[in-house]
Amino acid sequence: MASPMVSTAFSARRLHTTASCATPARGARRLAAAVRASASEAMATEKLGVRVERNPPESRLSELGVRQWPKWGCEKSKFPWTYSAKETCYLLQGKVKVYPDGAGEDFVEIAAGDLVVFPKGMSCTWDVAEAVDKHYKFE
Repeated sequence: MASPMVSTAFSARRLHTTASCATPARGARRLAAAVRASASEAMATEKLGVRVERNPPESRLSELGVRQWPKWGCEKSKFPWTYSAKETCYLLQGKVKVYPDGAGEDFVEIAAGDLVVFPKGMSCTWDVAEAVDKHYKFE
């Protein structure tokens, strides 16, 4: 499997060739947007149905409107949770191990600076090791 940097560079070269048919300024903007999108996708991982993007750039958070989303927090605790809708959240502080039902002892660890997407219908247990403060949005 190619490293994210290699695949981003390859994508940028391929898109540059396509974009060069357009006006130079428009082609450059398309290329820059494609490289940013590829780099952002390269930072995201998915495990047990949970998508985690570690330390996304502020431009990504602004694009999503994260700072305008409601906030929620909790102290160190352990509790079951079921997502009745898709949730996207951005952790401002905290550390959590999320154990999806049916995954045995396997878990997804999320922490401050992570942009996380939980799928609709997922049932899990949150094991909060450090108090959580997060912005969230249900879709």
